[in-house]
Amino acid sequence: MDTRQLQAFCAVVERESFSQAAERLGVTQPAVSLQVRALEERLGRKLIDRSGRRVEPTEAGRVLYRSARRVLAAEEQMLTELAEDETGELHGRLAIGASTGPGAHLVPLLLCAFAATHPKLRVQLSIADTQAVIERVAERELELGVVGALRRQRGLEFEPLARDEIVLAVPPGHPFARREVTLEELRAETLVSMQEGAGVRQVIEDELRRAGLRVRELETRLELGLPESVKSAVAAGHGVAFISRTGIEAELAAGTLAVARVAGVEPVRQIYVVRPKRRTLSRAADAFLAFARKEAR
Repeated sequence: MDTRQLQAFCAVVERESFSQAAERLGVTQPAVSLQVRALEERLGRKLIDRSGRRVEPTEAGRVLYRSARRVLAAEEQMLTELAEDETGELHGRLAIGASTGPGAHLVPLLLCAFAATHPKLRVQLSIADTQAVIERVAERELELGVVGALRRQRGLEFEPLARDEIVLAVPPGHPFARREVTLEELRAETLVSMQEGAGVRQVIEDELRRAGLRVRELETRLELGLPESVKSAVAAGHGVAFISRTGIEAELAAGTLAVARVAGVEPVRQIYVVRPKRRTLSRAADAFLAFARKEAR
């Protein structure tokens, strides 16, 4: 129903005059008459009695007036809330996904800092492998995803957010610790790998292939799903693993892990924000994205 018709009708009832209603609304009297007549035609009921000296609502008009005032009040409230939503404090829910690498350190720290300045906002972070996060964004289950590998997919766009160095993590007493090793030496070592679909795994497979080594040539007896699992296995001496350097900073500082370089291999991955194309982000998601761009540089 056209609320302009309801406004004209209510103004006539309240002012008991078409001319005074027109003056109140800032329009011409014929315009008010036209709106009221159109409303009567739409409802199939006579709403205004014009036969007497005064303009009065009919019985149907009095019923409609009570409901119309509630509709117009609700419209005013809605417009007020929308105006506040454009300029006021962020509220509601922000649902973001992250792959296991950036989801372990980078994204939680960004979200915690962002949420601290927006106390009315409820933040939810889901952790999964890169492919799963991308699929959930594509299915509109998540507004944004932060992943460690680029997977071209229709309907999505990827924006570079940060760069992350990938290192070879080894036990602190390992012969590889704190030195450069050859591809031949790496072939002789047990490799602990991330699960299929992890961004780090894709980057390392591509980088080793460019250097002339395929991952299947390495002895990979352990495929573990989470970075924490990989770190624990390496620290316990079960092998070596390629992993995000930011993900093992605490272990390096504590001396429970060490790093090595592989000759000819310089694995650095790009961290991306993934979002649906042609979708308007919520104010919360848009604000977080702007915050992340600034803080992650």
